[in-house]
Amino acid sequence: MSAPEAPLEPVSKASQENGSKIHFTKEVKQVIDKVLKSDDPMDAPDFNCVDYINQLFPNEQSLATIDETIQRMQCEVSLIDDNIRSVVRGQTNTGQDGQMALYEAQKVISTLYDHIIDVKTRAEKTEEMVKEITRDIKQLDCAKRNLTSAITTLNHLHMLVGGIESLEKLIEKRLYGEILNPLQAITEVNQHFQQYSDIEEIKNLSQSVDRIQVTLAQQITEDFKEAFSAKPNAGHQRLGLNQLADACKVVSVLDPKVKKELLKWFIAQQLEEYLHLFHENQDIAWLDKIDKRYAWLKRHLLDFEDKFGAVFPLDWEVSERITVEFCRLTREQLSQIMAKRTNEIDVRLLLFAINKTQAFEQLLSKRFTGVTLGHSNNTADKLTTPALAESSQGDGSGVINPALVVFHDQIGSCFKAHLDIYIKSIDRNLTELIEKFVEQAKEPLKVAEAKTTVYPSSADLFVFYKKCMVQCNQLSNEQPMYELAMVFKKYLREYASKVLEFSIPKLLTTSTSIGKSMSLLTRDMQNLSTAAGQVIHNFLKEGDAQRFSRDDLIRICCVLTTAEYCLETVQQLEEKLKEKVAPAYVNKVDMSEEKDVFHRIISSCIQLLVQDLEAGCEPSLQAMAKVQWQNINNVGDQSPFISSMCANFKQTVPILRDNLATSRKYFTQFCHKFVNVFIPKFINVLYKCKLTLSDGSNNVLGCEQLLLDTHSLKTALLDLPSIGSSVNRKAPTSFTKVVVKDMTRAEMIIKVVMTPVQPPAHFTQQVLKLLPDITIAEYQKILDMKAVKRVDQLQLIDIFKRTASTAAFASESTETTEINLDSKAAAGGELNTDSNLIADATSTENVTQVPVSATSSSAIGSTSTPKRAFIFSVGSFTGGGSSADKSADGSTPAGGDRGRIRKLENLLKKRLP
Repeated sequence: MSAPEAPLEPVSKASQENGSKIHFTKEVKQVIDKVLKSDDPMDAPDFNCVDYINQLFPNEQSLATIDETIQRMQCEVSLIDDNIRSVVRGQTNTGQDGQMALYEAQKVISTLYDHIIDVKTRAEKTEEMVKEITRDIKQLDCAKRNLTSAITTLNHLHMLVGGIESLEKLIEKRLYGEILNPLQAITEVNQHFQQYSDIEEIKNLSQSVDRIQVTLAQQITEDFKEAFSAKPNAGHQRLGLNQLADACKVVSVLDPKVKKELLKWFIAQQLEEYLHLFHENQDIAWLDKIDKRYAWLKRHLLDFEDKFGAVFPLDWEVSERITVEFCRLTREQLSQIMAKRTNEIDVRLLLFAINKTQAFEQLLSKRFTGVTLGHSNNTADKLTTPALAESSQGDGSGVINPALVVFHDQIGSCFKAHLDIYIKSIDRNLTELIEKFVEQAKEPLKVAEAKTTVYPSSADLFVFYKKCMVQCNQLSNEQPMYELAMVFKKYLREYASKVLEFSIPKLLTTSTSIGKSMSLLTRDMQNLSTAAGQVIHNFLKEGDAQRFSRDDLIRICCVLTTAEYCLETVQQLEEKLKEKVAPAYVNKVDMSEEKDVFHRIISSCIQLLVQDLEAGCEPSLQAMAKVQWQNINNVGDQSPFISSMCANFKQTVPILRDNLATSRKYFTQFCHKFVNVFIPKFINVLYKCKLTLSDGSNNVLGCEQLLLDTHSLKTALLDLPSIGSSVNRKAPTSFTKVVVKDMTRAEMIIKVVMTPVQPPAHFTQQVLKLLPDITIAEYQKILDMKAVKRVDQLQLIDIFKRTASTAAFASESTETTEINLDSKAAAGGELNTDSNLIADATSTENVTQVPVSATSSSAIGSTSTPKRAFIFSVGSFTGGGSSADKSADGSTPAGGDRGRIRKLENLLKKRLP
């Protein structure tokens, strides 16, 4: 074994204070990490030994391997020590080897320096030799450049002087064909001499060139005026067309202002005849002869291009310039004449002029590129596509995109100020159309001949709307389009009220007028006895059973489907208007009010259908109430009143279903609304049925017969959507749930009636089991069905309330209310018939239904008649020995129950003071 190594000297305190750790920059650390990749957590700069030990030994069971871990650590420490010793030993000879390497490096550097000095010296000598050799060559190059420039300048000067002399002779002879090339040459040469303008001779030559250009401009302008003048001068010879064509080429070389002025004069001269022919004081200038204006331009352009087309260069676009100026003059003339004769403009004349103008503008857009209007050639290529040629018919029926018509509104913009005439005309036409629809609505409905239940007038209305919208979009998509939308809104409401609502059949019953005249009388009779009030109530109900005929039902369905069609089409109309109208008016187009009107009509129709079907069941319900259930001695098939209801369903529902075939969702909504109205009404009649025998016991057979009838009605209602249909379609789940829930409640009421009253506790528990959400009013009605005496009802109600309250507290209900039933006791312990246990003098059916689980005990035996139906007695919760503090079995609730009761008391004080 080798001798142990001497331990390393400890770091001094001063060195520790100065920092014994070596801190590297972030870049150095990144390089070290790339070279010395390590996954050992001990190599991490933020290594924590405590966290590392906790990671190795997270629990007591892991301490079983601590010896192995210590041994492994010792092996790693020994290996690191060996590596350190190897590195230290390897550094013993490093100093000597470093000195030798440094000496060799210095020697090589000295030799390299000598070589560099030698190369530099040689380079300097070579550079001096090259300069000596090329000194004369540089001088020759400079002389060559100067000589070449002098020769070029002299040649240009010779060309300029000679060109000026020759141009002056050619100008005098008007040889424009020979002038073009010399003029271009001296113009370019003159640009070359601009840098020598400080030389007097050069300056004079430049001024001579300018004078030649001015002379040419004046002379060519005079020649054109002479050539196109009606009376030629005797001493001036007219130029031929070929000479004029050469003159135009010369003008193209001159200042652009010359070309501009020449074209301005020429176009004005070409349109001079037009201004005279169509002056505002001429009959031909009015709108009814507007097509003659456009015909004149067509003939004039053909004549111009035939005679003078070869005179002007193609890039001058003279024909298009003439057309643009014609459009400007026509627009101004039409604006002036229409402003003076506004009263003579009617919609036919206006549309005639607009259609002719649009057709003319489309023709111009095909013929010309629009370069003089600032349009690019790419746009012009798009304008000549076959699609545009097909859609741009002169009758105005095609829809033209204004962005693709380069001459759009070049003339037609003058009509925009008078488009209110068009909107007023649309308003008048729609008024006549609505009147026509109203007359059609008065005619008998021919269902057999109609292929649909939607009124044809609604389709006619929207077809008219579409035509107006397309036509107005061609005229303008700004203010006129917005005003048209407002007209559409107006007549949608007119159609809804005058046609659809007018078409809804109405029942004229005498009971309506009697009910209105007797309404005040019945208010004063509220304090009369219940029997007298019931007599008057029955009197007022007479005549309410009048029903719609088959044709009336079909008409109501037609109104409903028409309103649905209008509702959907109005939505599409609104979207299309927002698409067509200008962006500034998009947010102003809103037809939500009109859609609400059609929604309201649909709801009214459904309500009428529900009322009609309900009225058909009214005689059956009255017959049900009149049956002597206590006398039934056998259970047979369903009762006649159930068969009558089913017959009513089979007679009415198929008619509605067939006529609402295209509006299935509204037929389903009708079924929903009917059962929501009918079943509660059936239950109210059910409460009026007397099922008790003379000895006070229940007639079981009567109850079973009533239960059978209720089940039969439940089956009929479940089959209501598909009754009488050859296709057995399953009813919607939501509808089935409503019927099953409500009719099951009716069955449970009958089962409760079949339960004996004695013992009261068992009866009360059975009631709460079968009808967990029953109210006090409903409970009392069940007792009335069982013919329980009023005195006995008091005890049963008290037990019922205490039992329900205990059940409610056991379920920790957070929202409860209390009903205090104050009644006036009659002598001998019986109640007065004028007072009710839980309601005021009006009727027990009008009392708000309050869940029993939210009630507490009442104060029986009050000496005054209650002024309210419900009086919340807070004090009954606070008495230490009151009946409210006892459960149904007579035991006192624990302290936690009292806390919940007081919490309930505070809640009631806040919500129901």
